[in-house]
Amino acid sequence: MKSPKPPNLPQGSQKSYFYGHRKPSRNRSVVYGGLFSNRQSLSRDPSSTSGDRKTFDFRKWDPESRLPPAITPPSPVISAASERLSPIARYILDAFRKNHDQWGPSVVAELNKLRRVTPNIVAEVLKIEKHPATAAKFFHWAGHFRAADQLPELMDSQGRPPSEKQFEILIRMHADKKRGLRVYYIYEKMKKFGVKPRVFLYNRIMDALIKSGNLDLALSVYEDFREDGLVEESTTFMILIKGLCKAGRMEEMLEILTRMRKNLCKPDVFAYTAMIRTLVSEGDMDASLRIWDEMEHDGIEPDVMAYGTLVMGLCKGGRVERGYELFMEMKDKKILIDREIYKVLINGFVVDGKVGSACDLWKDLVDSGYIADLEIYNSVIRGLCNVKQVDKAYKLFQVAVQEELEPDLETINPIMVAYVVMKRVDDFCDLLEQIQKLGYPTEEYLPQFFMLFCKERERIKMALDLFDVLKTKGHSRAPVFNILMDALYKMGDIQKSLSLFFEMKDFGFQPDATSYSIAICCFVEKEEIQEACSCHNKIIEMPHFPSVAAYSSLARGLCRIGEIDAVMMLVRECLGNHESGPMEFKYVLRAVHACRASNAENVMDVLDEMIQEGCLPSEVIYCAIISGMCKHGTIQAGREVFTELKSRKLLTEADMIVYDEMLIEHMQKKTADLVLAGLKFFGLESKLKAKGCRLLDN
Repeated sequence: MKSPKPPNLPQGSQKSYFYGHRKPSRNRSVVYGGLFSNRQSLSRDPSSTSGDRKTFDFRKWDPESRLPPAITPPSPVISAASERLSPIARYILDAFRKNHDQWGPSVVAELNKLRRVTPNIVAEVLKIEKHPATAAKFFHWAGHFRAADQLPELMDSQGRPPSEKQFEILIRMHADKKRGLRVYYIYEKMKKFGVKPRVFLYNRIMDALIKSGNLDLALSVYEDFREDGLVEESTTFMILIKGLCKAGRMEEMLEILTRMRKNLCKPDVFAYTAMIRTLVSEGDMDASLRIWDEMEHDGIEPDVMAYGTLVMGLCKGGRVERGYELFMEMKDKKILIDREIYKVLINGFVVDGKVGSACDLWKDLVDSGYIADLEIYNSVIRGLCNVKQVDKAYKLFQVAVQEELEPDLETINPIMVAYVVMKRVDDFCDLLEQIQKLGYPTEEYLPQFFMLFCKERERIKMALDLFDVLKTKGHSRAPVFNILMDALYKMGDIQKSLSLFFEMKDFGFQPDATSYSIAICCFVEKEEIQEACSCHNKIIEMPHFPSVAAYSSLARGLCRIGEIDAVMMLVRECLGNHESGPMEFKYVLRAVHACRASNAENVMDVLDEMIQEGCLPSEVIYCAIISGMCKHGTIQAGREVFTELKSRKLLTEADMIVYDEMLIEHMQKKTADLVLAGLKFFGLESKLKAKGCRLLDN
């Protein structure tokens, strides 16, 4: 039976019909061709397509006519092979030939006209394409590496055993994508086909394995390399040496180094620098110094890169004195010392508390013609403040301002801390006004300063005294109120924290969600649950939501007064507002769900899992059990759970009695609610009220 013929439609409104395939759209490229389908597609919106852009029509494509005149027509053998290919494979090969087998944007533009390239088409192209680089790029573009790995078997089944070049394409493809195990898989396949890699390919395989963290596999490949009778190149040795250095296997590395000296030559300064850089990146400074000794033993003169790599590694590793010795060697040899070496040495001396040495180096840096950058100024200023030389630090800060280095919080924070510790509050305020005049964001700096300063518990009192002075000078900030409130709450001074909360409005600041969240925790500690709930409601009205700590605190407070339904509402609200809510809240929902079986064993399984995760049951969990049993289970099942908890010494006798009373009370409340709901449903509520009034009259 013939398919119905599409009706003739006006130009521009013609629709596309084809059978057995998805309907084409202007968002999906369309490939024409009688061998594939009877697809036809016209742009529905001609104005949306630029005039010079035309839809690619496979029916009008002729591979011979599209070849540039400069290109020689293909040989009869290739043409005969191409005749047996599918049209899409022929089109891909034509795109390669048209661009002189050089991969680039023009080739990608031609290939992007195709909607999909299947693994079978990839295999067809590889049988004909003779340029490894182009074939490898085509593999990357097609993205069928697993299918490509089966090409050797496919080629062998068709009487064309794969060559080393074709295996090289697969290895390069996987190596570029850091698929080390795939590289080894292809290498094993090479051995199965009896193909022996060249030295270059062996190096590529070992390098890919080492970079992907498969050092032992790389060493096994090296054993095969030696068994094949191949001679190592310097690249071979360096790949293995760097891999062993990175793994910290120094004895094996020295064996390879000895073999390199014996069979090839001594490593040059670049090779030794590469070893040192690898060890420095791993933080193995002992091994780095050992390699340095090996370099001196070989009579290799280190250059500025070798010195710089080791000096910076030693300073960052806490061995600034050894780094300084190498620095002096560089000066004696008149080797150019860059600013980065000065920087790490200065910072290292500051960390070690040798501020005098750091200042001497800073002076030497300036005398050498360098301009100190902001990081160097920050290090020296921090060191001077640590030894209570804050006036010198302040002068250095002024120099940095004059040099237009734009000092940041890291620059001024040590000076501010020193002023507060030394009780020079007036100098602190003067500094604050100065940086404000310079245009620095004091509204950001001040809260960050207090946050850092209050990390040490013994400094909170000094921070409060400072803030009292700042408030009188108009430097109070709402975030600072929050920081000090939180610090006082964590210190246990609840009343002082709340006094700051109430004081905010006196200075014209409206409490935000953070302020109310801290206040919730404080009110719960004072057992003023109604006030805590009021703060919660104000946060929700903003609209915002409380912090996780506030949710946890308020839930515990509601548990203490028996507001179980409110607790459950709060738990669900918290988990809905915070992706990483408290773990006990997540187990609350699981405990309620376990109550559906009205079986104490199911609930205890949940609690056992909770305990294994390091979260002990709390009053929130116990209220969840009460809620779940009253909603889905029975009083008896709830009592069995609490009895089991008491037997495991998770509940005391007194607590078990309290929760038993809460269980009965909550069950009675739920029963009464159900009765009232039934009366409302049947319209008997008015009669109940009338009867209640008559009873009162009697």
